[in-house]
Amino acid sequence: MGSLSIWHWLIVLVIVVMVFGTKKLKNMGSDLGSAVKGFKDGMKDGGTAAADAPAQQVSNTAKTDANTVDVEAKTKS
Repeated sequence: MGSLSIWHWLIVLVIVVMVFGTKKLKNMGSDLGSAVKGFKDGMKDGGTAAADAPAQQVSNTAKTDANTVDVEAKTKS
């Protein structure tokens, strides 16, 4: 009783197809497949690009932009 049988999964599948439609499910599947492929390509390219690129340094210079907010400030000014 605790596990779902094949009939439960078939009913769930039929309901999902009725709610979303086959065209939308096909588009979602192809979008997911292209996203996974892009992620794999990025991971493959990311390993070589990270080793070839020089390390970037973050400077600690203060900018005088009026829209900049200091998140480490303890008191209101």
